[in-house]
Order: sequence, then structure tokens, then C-alpha cells
Amino acid sequence: MFNAQYFRTFITLVETGSFTRTAQRLEMTQPGVSQHVRKLERYLDKPLLERHGRRFALTEAGRRAYDYGLRLFTEHEQFRHSLDDEALDTGECRIGSPGSVGLMLYPYILGQQQMYPGLTVSYSFAFSHEIVADVLAGRHDLGIITEPVRHPDLDCSLWHQEPLCLAVPADFAGTTLTELMGIGFINYSDGVNHAGALLRSNFPDEFRSMSQFRRQGFTNEVAMVLDAVARGLGFTVVSRLVLETSPWQRQVKELDLAVLEYESLHLVTRTSSRVPRRYERLLEGFRDQRLRERFGFAEGAPAI
Repeated sequence: MFNAQYFRTFITLVETGSFTRTAQRLEMTQPGVSQHVRKLERYLDKPLLERHGRRFALTEAGRRAYDYGLRLFTEHEQFRHSLDDEALDTGECRIGSPGSVGLMLYPYILGQQQMYPGLTVSYSFAFSHEIVADVLAGRHDLGIITEPVRHPDLDCSLWHQEPLCLAVPADFAGTTLTELMGIGFINYSDGVNHAGALLRSNFPDEFRSMSQFRRQGFTNEVAMVLDAVARGLGFTVVSRLVLETSPWQRQVKELDLAVLEYESLHLVTRTSSRVPRRYERLLEGFRDQRLRERFGFAEGAPAI
């Protein structure tokens, strides 16, 4: 039958290269080490060592058993630490978000993972309704969505807001709504809602609805929408997170507007589950970083 201690003994033997040193490290007898190896070979029904007197070499099965044993104990440690909801530096993070925030949040979390190897990250990019479904099904512990949701099995709260940016081709010289109508609009999943809110606030006397604008195209991937703008095909309205992470920043520009509007980001979790503290630290750390980038400090900044 499976015995993890046999794998532990075998791994130590491979790493020390000596039955004697293995016995000393594990506080066993040398015959005990040999017995563990033989029992593991019997369990796997394969020879793991080619013995040459006191020396040995690994067979192909031995190399594979060693690699498997390392993965086994690594996953065991990760699982054990993940059970501690109070731990800040260990455990799995299962998050879903739209691309607008994930383009910057996911690299930030990966940076935290590099600092704290005990963290593991499972991050999904999806539309808000898909994220809600995944949280309800238990596939994500936490979701970030752009519209609040009401559901008896979910908790939803405002987390962060990012300014909306009106992005136009870099050589666009216009400033009026009429001139924007002339180049047309590039749409994406949240594009109409974001553009409508920003244009209504800044052109209250002229703006009626987004139907005023000629549609120049659509993409379901917000990270790609600025490619179309960079090619001079129209304008769009995106979160500043998207603009700041875009490879087309030099080919587009943000049109200065008097009134700010924001993309609101909401956290959604299951009411029946307590989200581990590591999520709180990751989300607060990212939000504080964004506030420092925008205002030079985090505390005391305008309400977000």
C-alpha cells in the first residue's frame, strides 16, 4: 500500500547519495533505509536503483519516482498551509476578474507570489456574469465585477474605482462631440455603458445616446480595443488601468475632459464562506499602490 514515508526516505537517499547519511538524517538504521527502498520498489513493481557495491545509480523509474515524490511533498505543504485562513503568505488564491482590472492586478499578484513562494495563484479573466456564476459554483473564492449584483447567496461590496479615459488616435485634433461622431466609436463588452456615462457628463447639452455614433467595430477583449483606436478607426472609453497597460499607449492619447467618471469595481464572495486574510492583503496592497500612483499617497486620498 502507499506509504509517504517510503517516498521521504527515497528522496533523502537520492539527495544525500548515501544510505549511511540518509539513516543519520532521518534518525533511522541503515537496514531500515534499505527496507523502505525495497518496499517502495515492491509497491511500484519497478527497480529504482542500480546498485554497485556501496554506490548506486537511479533507474529511469527511480528518476521518475524521485520527481513525483518532490511534487507530492510540495503539494502537501501547500495544501497544509492553505488550510490556515489567517496565513498571509501561503495558500491558493482563486480570483476572477474582467480584463480591465486583471491586466494590472494579475501581474501585481504574480509579483507577490515571487516574494512569497507559499502563495499559488489561479486567475481567470472573464465577463462579470461568468465570474458571478463561478463564485456561486465555488470555482473562485473571490470575484471582481464592474456592476453590483444582488443574490441571496452572495456578498457584494464596492472595492475600488478607476477613472474612465476617452481614448482617441494620437493625431486626432478634435475636442467636440461632433468631431468624435466624425471618427466613430469602437465598442467592447462595457464600452457603451462607459462611453455613455463619460460623454453624458461632459457634453450634457449635445449628448443624447450612444446611437448617435457610428459603430466602427467591436471586440470582446478589452485589452485589444486600443489597437483599433491606434489605427485611427475610431475612439473608445476605457478604464485607466487598460490605458496604462496598453502596448499602444504612444499611438493613442487621452482626451482632456472637465468631468471625471469612474469604472466601479465590486468584490463578490459567497455568503457562506469566509475569505482567507491573504486575499485582503493582496487587494489592499494593490489598491494602495494605485492610490499612490494617482495621488502620491494612499491614506487620505479621495474616497475610492
